[in-house]
Amino acid sequence: MDEAKRHHPATLAAQALGWIDEATKAVVPPVHFSTTFIRDPDNQYRSGRSYARPKNPSFEQPEAVLAALEGGTECLLFASGMAAATAVFLALAPGDHVVAPRVMYWGLRKWLQGYARDWGLDIDFVDGASSEAIAAAVRPGRTKLVWIESPANPTWLVTDIAAAAEIAHRAGARLAIDSTVATPVLTRPLSLGADIVMHAATKYLNGHSDVVAGALVTARQDSFWERIAAIRTNQGAILGSLEAWLLLRGMRTLFLRVERSCRSAQRIAEHFVGHPRAAAVLYPGLPDHPGHAVAARQMTGGFGGMLSLRVAGGEAAAIAAAARVRLWKRATSLGGVESLVEHRASVEGPDTPCPPDLLRLSVGIEDPADLIDDLDQALSSGN
Repeated sequence: MDEAKRHHPATLAAQALGWIDEATKAVVPPVHFSTTFIRDPDNQYRSGRSYARPKNPSFEQPEAVLAALEGGTECLLFASGMAAATAVFLALAPGDHVVAPRVMYWGLRKWLQGYARDWGLDIDFVDGASSEAIAAAVRPGRTKLVWIESPANPTWLVTDIAAAAEIAHRAGARLAIDSTVATPVLTRPLSLGADIVMHAATKYLNGHSDVVAGALVTARQDSFWERIAAIRTNQGAILGSLEAWLLLRGMRTLFLRVERSCRSAQRIAEHFVGHPRAAAVLYPGLPDHPGHAVAARQMTGGFGGMLSLRVAGGEAAAIAAAARVRLWKRATSLGGVESLVEHRASVEGPDTPCPPDLLRLSVGIEDPADLIDDLDQALSSGN
């Protein structure tokens, strides 16, 4: 029986599929730094490797682990989440129509509004939490890609993945999803009909804030996937060998970290509901969240380690509260072992759909009582 079917995903991650280095029998894999490989005497490359840009042995294990966790047929690692995401769009042809959500990772939205449109893609931005809005935007025969993000950064709107996949496929399009926040611990989009899953592997997959990386996993290896792979090779959007090794190390504790963050995020969200200094708590695990029912159906084991607080008193009060934290770190990014707080509107700029009073919280693995106490004092000290 295939290892990916025999064992629980947590076991596959912890043992990194159980691979042992054949040369040394080491449990921890070596880092392959070589950029070039020996050609056989008859001028062939029977090892399958000629140069490290198209095929690096340091990629093989982390790619296999992530493909197994997502239930995909193949994974490609990239130099960053942006490199992975943009490769999907660059695999389209000028004139192709794309549907994307208004609320999404701001860096990709900015790239789509600028370079991708200049390059010739026709893009409609819609309410990603509304299946009806997605259906109204697709153009049968012209729409080639529906891109979604769930939960969507930084307001944590939830998209019905199965419904979006049905809409996309009915129109003759592919569905790709940014599943960075959910991770394969909580959601496996390919099993719900998605064609491609993207991860900013910098975040939860690595989990230690010391690697910038991205990844794509496909449901099938077709001509579109081959085009994406060629873009990675030809544009050199590859990960370094040491970074691939660190990413694999991080994925071995993925389930422990995500499960801990989810429990803590749920506790923090529930604590601040009704708090006099919190105008709103945005978290899919709360029953009054507009996407709670969908999230409960497609997320298993928790609702993620990300939440946002809208601070009573507006933008100035939110920025002031962030300035008063002692334990939380005022920094961008998410998914690390340390808890981070950030005033997102300041980062995203004037065209952001993010409310100006919003603080984005990435919950790490610290004791949740300490995190709550610190937020309490930061919110209340300005009274």
